[in-house]
Amino acid sequence: MATVAGLLSKDTVLSYKDGATSVPVAAVKSIPAMGADPEKVDVTHLGSAKKAYIAGIQDSDNFEFAIIYQGDNFKDVDTLVKSGKSVDWTVTYPDGMKVDFTGQPSYKFDGVEVNQALGFNLVVVVSAGPDFTPAPAGSGQ
Repeated sequence: MATVAGLLSKDTVLSYKDGATSVPVAAVKSIPAMGADPEKVDVTHLGSAKKAYIAGIQDSDNFEFAIIYQGDNFKDVDTLVKSGKSVDWTVTYPDGMKVDFTGQPSYKFDGVEVNQALGFNLVVVVSAGPDFTPAPAGSGQ
């Protein structure tokens, strides 16, 4: 894969599976850090001079996506939330790298101020993943 100086976030897409179809979520403004931190497991014993730890199981925070309210995009997310089911999600970056995860969605509406676009946050409680798939070879931008 070619080395790139960096990758612009423009054209990054959040989508979800609806049967066999991948449906993009419109007007996503920000995507959270993807990944999971391992828990620290204390293995310090009475003969230890310092605290000692090993990596435990990974713990994913909720993923929270900021979205500009456009009516139909909120209706789509509202339908997912009201289903009460976990959903398969994918974040696709401009070079083709993908992050797949599964989780149950919820949302919260942003506060409202003068001369501001209305927005809401899609919150996904992660139950599986995130799993990274590197960009295909030769796709460096």
